[in-house]
Amino acid sequence: MSRSRQPPLVTGISPNEGIPWTKVTIRGENLGTGTADLIGLTICGHNCLLTAEWMSASKIVCRVGQAKNDKGDIIVTTKSGGRGTSTVAFKLLKPEKIGILDQSAVWVEEMNYYDMRTDRNKGIPPLSLRPANPLGIEIEKGKFPQKDLETLFPGMSADFTSENFSAAWYLIENHSNTSFEQLKMAVTHLKRQANKKSEGSLAYVKGGLSTFFEAQDALSAIHQKLEADGTEKVEGSMTQKLENVLNRASNTADTLFQEVLGRKDKADSTRNALNVLQRFKFLFNLPLNIERNIQKGDYDVVINDYEKAKSLFGKTEVQVFKKYYAEVETRIEALRELLLAKLLETPSTLHDQKRYIRYLSDLRAPGDPAWQCIGAQHRWVLQLMQRCREGCVRDLRAWRYKTPHRVAFVEKLTKLVLSQLPNFWKLWISYVNGSLFSETAEKSGHIERSKNVRQRQNDFKKMVQEVMHCLVRLVRGALLPLSVAEGGGRQHAGWEVEAELSGQWLAHVIQTLRLTYESLTALEIPTDLLQTVQDLILDLRVRCVVVTLQHTAEEIKRLAEKEDWVVDSEGLTSLPCQFERCVLLSLQSLRGVLECKPGEASVFQQPRTQEEVCQLSINIMQVFIHCLEQLSCKPDADVDTAHLSVDISSPDLFGSIHEDFSLTSEQRLLIVLSNCCYLERHTFLNIAEHFEKHNFQGIEKITQVSMASLKELDQRLFENYIELKADPIVGSLEPGIYAGYFDWKDCLPPTGVRNYLKEALVNIIAVHAEVFAVSSGLAPRVLSRVLEAVSEELSRLMQCVPSFSRDGALQARLEICTLRDTVAAHLTPESRSSFKQALEALPQLSSAADRKLLEELLSRVESGMHLQLACFQAAPPPAAKT
Repeated sequence: MSRSRQPPLVTGISPNEGIPWTKVTIRGENLGTGTADLIGLTICGHNCLLTAEWMSASKIVCRVGQAKNDKGDIIVTTKSGGRGTSTVAFKLLKPEKIGILDQSAVWVEEMNYYDMRTDRNKGIPPLSLRPANPLGIEIEKGKFPQKDLETLFPGMSADFTSENFSAAWYLIENHSNTSFEQLKMAVTHLKRQANKKSEGSLAYVKGGLSTFFEAQDALSAIHQKLEADGTEKVEGSMTQKLENVLNRASNTADTLFQEVLGRKDKADSTRNALNVLQRFKFLFNLPLNIERNIQKGDYDVVINDYEKAKSLFGKTEVQVFKKYYAEVETRIEALRELLLAKLLETPSTLHDQKRYIRYLSDLRAPGDPAWQCIGAQHRWVLQLMQRCREGCVRDLRAWRYKTPHRVAFVEKLTKLVLSQLPNFWKLWISYVNGSLFSETAEKSGHIERSKNVRQRQNDFKKMVQEVMHCLVRLVRGALLPLSVAEGGGRQHAGWEVEAELSGQWLAHVIQTLRLTYESLTALEIPTDLLQTVQDLILDLRVRCVVVTLQHTAEEIKRLAEKEDWVVDSEGLTSLPCQFERCVLLSLQSLRGVLECKPGEASVFQQPRTQEEVCQLSINIMQVFIHCLEQLSCKPDADVDTAHLSVDISSPDLFGSIHEDFSLTSEQRLLIVLSNCCYLERHTFLNIAEHFEKHNFQGIEKITQVSMASLKELDQRLFENYIELKADPIVGSLEPGIYAGYFDWKDCLPPTGVRNYLKEALVNIIAVHAEVFAVSSGLAPRVLSRVLEAVSEELSRLMQCVPSFSRDGALQARLEICTLRDTVAAHLTPESRSSFKQALEALPQLSSAADRKLLEELLSRVESGMHLQLACFQAAPPPAAKT
């Protein structure tokens, strides 16, 4: 045979692997010129020419037959080209064994079956029960004795068709030496087999689709051939006979397999039911699992299972699934109610509240559980505050602690607010920013929640304001009952028996409230919501200032009892210093109260407060002035001098006073006058400076009114003392002048001053000594005023004399000049004018002898009384106001 063409060359096959009788398409070059030219086709050494169908010189379709080799070449032989070659290979797979009840698109030949139970081969027909190798890997029998296995697995079996099948026994017996990798392949095989069974008839149809098509094509070709030959028109045709044979075969098969197929259908039904139970056991067990997890508190597990069930069966139309899903919804609804109840329980931590809110959000609870929680927390805080007040009022009469009861109440109330309000505020912040909700709920409900937040913002603001107003009302009811508005009397009820707090405790309360305000501000609560607290602090600051000043006035009233009448070198007792110290300590105690913290207003911003504080400050001054007045007017018998002591720094000018420790009314007047002078020059001015340092208003008014009252008292006491001292001296002048029926017209020539003038000088010296012993600064003022009275009386007496003799005029001039010259250092314009008028009432000296005699007599008097008159010689300070 001569070759006129190139040998065939196979370059491709599709598919490149398969079981016997797989239809393949062969592609290549020079595959023949036609069906007659194709004389040979082998795949893996098996002749496939009978099933070959030549399509073109580059394409042949055929079926793979049974072959010994599992992989081999595709060889095409043609008349024109001879034996060909191949560049590709085909892999032959082992066919799966088909059981008695398995569907198959081809005829199943009888085969030998290896009976594991009898350990011998027997030929059996295809309809017998034929188990297959379930793992799909080579069986390697082990050497374990059968008796040991039966002992190890009592009541079990290695037969996988048995109800008591033991997988461990089967593996030990058949795969004890199998590698782990092969076992993994066996698992993959089992999964593939399970998937095929789950696909059912659809997989069968897919697998045999080509066979059906071929059978259909063959039948169509036969039908067309018979019609062309006219055979179908004859009775008893081949096709009619074939149909009858097939119908009889079908009926016979139905009769034979009716019982088997019935058992198969029942087994399939049972198997399907078990498969459904196994496949959907999650749903069927879910109600019970939900109950158990709820009891254990595993709410996350419940929510996850519910979400899974809802996504799988939420829209199912299967009645059994709908029934079980309804049970699940019932349990979930009960869980929603349980979680909502736990959420609204009080007290509760912020962590638990967030957790329950997230659970309810994930469960799509109706309404707004987070807002319900905020409302419940708000009501709880208000209830706690009311209970705090009621408990403190009940304990009022049995209170035995050092801290005042109302102060302890405020501390307890503010501590309660600071322990509850931060969580309340943080709960709202979490509600606003969405951190209360789970991530899925946050994404799905973001728009709706933003709308809710805008609607709830004013409501929450009212809640915070209500808490703040309740706090302020309760504190006002306890500390400032008069400031509680109408209808708030209930807040004051129960505190009536309490005395008013001192300024010190009010300052402590103010500090407590300030710390509370700072803590609330640190939470970033808007200041407008805390304005009521600021107003309360301001009112308490004002009240603290008022109470402190009132208490200061009360303490100053009691200073009179502390007067010890011990005079220092300046003529002062300790009373002015005690007064100044008392006021200074009072102002120092108010330093923190008067200081303005951030956001606070000045205590003195209101005109009414300024006026009230100014009046209280003036009252403090006037109370002390009244105290001095009381001391100056106290009867001798009321003066307690048992505690008097001598000031060793001052000379003993009291004489016998220090011996019997008794003070006269005149001495008390002098001491009080000395204190008044010191108050005017130093104390009141110092106190005014302290008021100014502490930002008191109306300092000028306080100083003016206080100084006016002090000067009024000083003048009144001074007049009283002058009246006590000057009146006896003035009253003794006229009787002394006319003693012994003295007559200015008929008197002896003067030899010196008469006794009445000496007595007056001695009395004036005694006044000077008494005043100087107390306060040297008072002496000029007192002497000047006494001399005014004496000179005025002397002038009057001289003017009342109708006429003087020469000796009488000389005697009168001698006495007037002696008195004038002796006290010249203490004369005032008024007293000088009186002396001048007295001298003008006398006849003028006409002779030089009279004037010389007058000078001699004056010199003699001065030399005779120079020791007594020495007290008048020192130059005094400028005369004080009289």
